[in-house]
Amino acid sequence: MASSLISNSHHIDFDAVFEMEDTDLVKMFESLIVTGLKNFLGCPTVFNEDALTVFFANFSDREDGLVVSTVNGVSVEISEEVFAATFELPVEGLTDLSEMPKNLVSDARSLFSISKEQVSISCLKKAMKIQYRLLHDILAKTIYVKAGSFDSVTRDRFRLMTAITFDVKINWSSLLFGVLREMVTPGSRQAKGYAIQICVLLRNVLGMELGESKTFPIHRVLNERTVHRYVVINDKLGGEEVVVAPKIKRTPTKNKGVTKKRQAAGDAEVAPIVKKKRTTKGKPVAAKRLPVEEPVGVSTTSEQPVAEVATGEQEPVGD
Repeated sequence: MASSLISNSHHIDFDAVFEMEDTDLVKMFESLIVTGLKNFLGCPTVFNEDALTVFFANFSDREDGLVVSTVNGVSVEISEEVFAATFELPVEGLTDLSEMPKNLVSDARSLFSISKEQVSISCLKKAMKIQYRLLHDILAKTIYVKAGSFDSVTRDRFRLMTAITFDVKINWSSLLFGVLREMVTPGSRQAKGYAIQICVLLRNVLGMELGESKTFPIHRVLNERTVHRYVVINDKLGGEEVVVAPKIKRTPTKNKGVTKKRQAAGDAEVAPIVKKKRTTKGKPVAAKRLPVEEPVGVSTTSEQPVAEVATGEQEPVGD
């Protein structure tokens, strides 16, 4: 189960990403620190698979707002206050993203766009510049813990990207703890995640023995190398979308070949339109006798031109 908790998450090695030469990407990572997410996104990359499995097996969301569970016989209670203090999250700012200033959203539509035209606040990720694609994926995978496709940008994620970019204060404590509560709410469709963050909280519980620990997969850690790989892959995918188009143009060729085969098969229909016929002293052979095999050496029958026509119809199919 623990593998599913980290399958899409990102950990950010802030020291490493600041060594990159791409100033636009560096600026994006700096904005994550300014907004107050450094300790949440850059916490220690160690998790305890068994403890996580037990935590999610025994969790519940109480009416008083606490997230509770039992791990290895020890009771765990996580409040929003403890959650915010552990990761030094801002507790003041917007809690309703629809209140984002419209002028900033308009500016973001131009700033994020890879073209000269403004993007929609609910658009495809490929319509945005590379640094904002990466920012979107960090929000989708690590903040909202979204499962499935990440190609589409939602309104809330676009507004949150706007807030981070233009340094609008966000109550990250309320937003992130709200996602955690959704994870432990029975019947919720919220995917489970926050693997390394939950382990940080569990290690702070008195008397807690977590057992064997594992290191976060290196390919899930954003550093200079993995960010460069992300850029290369995204650029390549963008190019492939253009290359795919000509494949559609070859489809009519196949249909055309099928049509020709059907015309060649219907020899009885082709025969009446043949104009050039050779005559013999005998009576003309009816069209219905076309399939009858003629004796070797007879070259003046009326069926031979028809067979030649049928053969001529089949030749283009092989082109």
